[in-house]
Amino acid sequence: MCMWKKVEIEELNRSVGGSGNPTNPSSLDFAISAQTQTKDVFLQLAYLVRAIVVDHAFEDYNKRTAALVLITTFEILKFAYDPYAVDSLVERVARKKIKSVKTLRSMIRDVVR
Repeated sequence: MCMWKKVEIEELNRSVGGSGNPTNPSSLDFAISAQTQTKDVFLQLAYLVRAIVVDHAFEDYNKRTAALVLITTFEILKFAYDPYAVDSLVERVARKKIKSVKTLRSMIRDVVR
């Protein structure tokens, strides 16, 4: 299990060129608190991706931040994954504004080999 803290996600946003300033802090806070409700890492990531990409958690670089959250989690947990599939997933979520955490969970699970 890999639990993210708000300050860590803000730092990731800064690391990809963003300001690290949340524009939708309540959505990000909810996603972070949802991590404690389940041990399913894919569901935890689904809440985070939705908050960052669909709810625009930050002023800028939301897609890059979400991709980095996914990649970092996969690396920490030693999951094999396709980095191109991560990029594609984040783009699809942004383009289609996918809000269903169940759908997002499935999409994220499909990225892992």
